Amino acid sequence: MGKSVIMITGATSGFGEATARLFARNGWKVIATGRRMERLLELKNTCPGGSVHPMQIDLMDHVSIVDGVRDIPDDFRPVKCLFNNGGLALGTRPMPDASPKDWRIMVETNIMGLVHTTQELIPMLKQAGRGASIINVGSIAGRFPYPGGNVYGASKAFVRQFSYELRTDLAGTDIRVTSFEPGMAKTEFTKVRTYGDDEANERLYEGVEPILPGDVADIIWFLATLPPHLNVNSLELMPLAQVPSIPTILRDKQ
Repeated sequence: MGKSVIMITGATSGFGEATARLFARNGWKVIATGRRMERLLELKNTCPGGSVHPMQIDLMDHVSIVDGVRDIPDDFRPVKCLFNNGGLALGTRPMPDASPKDWRIMVETNIMGLVHTTQELIPMLKQAGRGASIINVGSIAGRFPYPGGNVYGASKAFVRQFSYELRTDLAGTDIRVTSFEPGMAKTEFTKVRTYGDDEANERLYEGVEPILPGDVADIIWFLATLPPHLNVNSLELMPLAQVPSIPTILRDKQ
């Protein structure tokens, strides 16, 4: 039997890139997907030879997902682990001032892109057999609301519930399903959310030791390589400096 294969959405930076590099170093084959092909090619060229298959996919485009999965080369089949990492937040304005355009992009990417990708990969995951895994990236924002979180937080609450529903639908198969829910992590997340504001991205993490992409890669490795009779339903991760809380304005009124 050939090497194990992981497919990673959003592999051009952050969690996805770090996870791709770790799995490639550890002998897995990696299907790395994203919109920025130049970054995927750089990833391929800087990982062990033959370990990475770059695949340009836009999670907002159902056809690109279907075509991409159809064209996966034989030597990168079957997929044993699907890491549904692709997603984003856009905007920080509270309701009703938030942008409907941003809402649509978040819903199409964080929800529909995840659902379509999962549906297309399930046949290959079933073929991979025992130890196959689906790991969906949610967020603590799906459980702990904050001003300006509105549609982003709701989309991540969907990820958690969808993961549970999927786990139920796949009962009796060999496929495991995990909702992975990180807190404050230093990636390009805030830069994207603030439409490219590098200063805002750096300012958010001042005085805090956040989750780093390498930390997440280690956890994804742990989840993907657990003994096949075990399933982690959900895993919530925060940096030590961050705690679950309610907004200050509410706390002060109690």
